[in-house]
Amino acid sequence: MNSPSYQIQVISSLSETSASQWNALLPETAGPFLRYEFLHSLEQCGCVGGNTGWQVAHLLVNSSNLSLVGAMPLYLKQHSYGEFVFDWAWAQAYEQAGMPYFPKALCAIPFTPVQGSRFLVASDEDIVAIEKILIRSLKALVSQNELSSVHILFPDKIVLKELVEQGFMLRDSVQFHWHNHKYQNFEQFLVSLTRKRRKNIRRERAQVASENIEYRHIPGKMATSDDWEFFFRCYQNTYLEHHSTPYLNESCFQMLGQLMPEYLHLIIASKNNIPIASSLLVVDQHSSKAYGRYWGALEHIPCLHFEVAYYQAIEYCIQEGIQTFEGGAQGEHKMARGFIPTTISSAHWIADEQFSKAVKRFLEREHEGIAAYVNELEEHSPLKSTTVCP
Repeated sequence: MNSPSYQIQVISSLSETSASQWNALLPETAGPFLRYEFLHSLEQCGCVGGNTGWQVAHLLVNSSNLSLVGAMPLYLKQHSYGEFVFDWAWAQAYEQAGMPYFPKALCAIPFTPVQGSRFLVASDEDIVAIEKILIRSLKALVSQNELSSVHILFPDKIVLKELVEQGFMLRDSVQFHWHNHKYQNFEQFLVSLTRKRRKNIRRERAQVASENIEYRHIPGKMATSDDWEFFFRCYQNTYLEHHSTPYLNESCFQMLGQLMPEYLHLIIASKNNIPIASSLLVVDQHSSKAYGRYWGALEHIPCLHFEVAYYQAIEYCIQEGIQTFEGGAQGEHKMARGFIPTTISSAHWIADEQFSKAVKRFLEREHEGIAAYVNELEEHSPLKSTTVCP
């Protein structure tokens, strides 16, 4: 897989490189999820690797003097959990044709449906050239290991054209984002909404307020080990209520709280001075974005989810001047809380030529369906027609 003057390397752990080397590749717009501290914490705490179905296989490009000039977060997957782009039907069809779909190659941030850089290139290198080397090496990895496919989830729009030219097929997903139109306070945000949405939010907030709930906003640098322990209990309970198993463990949250607290913000709700619910924001001040990651409650109170996970977060964004709040994958119910549908893409390359043609036809039909779905959603925008969307 080597190229002239460059050496391609696949590593089974980020510990095979250093935080300084990896983070030096990150563009200013990379955000917190691509940082060494985040990805390494997932590995160190056993959330990926081992028997999780996420085999670490990060792809590196080294120069002739062995300095790191390019990289890609990469995993060999034995399933499709934790991706937020659903290809179970593809896997079933592949298996029915007598071919193994798993393992597959996945370039993504585990458990994190956030758009961002996927091809990391040193600032003094030829970006296009290194990206092409990474793509070529990725295909070679698939071929040499007899993998079914490679999937690049939620890459920056800037690389989509290159991926299409390299034979990748694009697949659309719909997320719901909140945008800050220079609001001075939450009431000003409400005024920007249609009467129906404004009335609904006021009703929901009043219902929670009647329970005498209090809120603590805790910057990551001030969060204690006990705060993270309580947050994990809430997070874990969300999965238990759905008869599922959480992707992350407490040690991972504790480690993230130690290694990258400047990117984290906890919201804890208490009733009668007893904590009952919590949510976590990951904050990228440079890009002026906040990401709603997880929430959970130990006591059921109607509409508490909307208050802790959305309204408190929106108030925080207004106060801090953050421009975009991404509420995560799926969730039409977010529109009733002021979020707007946003289409983002993933890129897919299927090794088998005939199956690739079938997937292409499927994606063409799905693309039309997604476009129609978004158009329908936009007809029910929660914003007044006088509010200008980005």
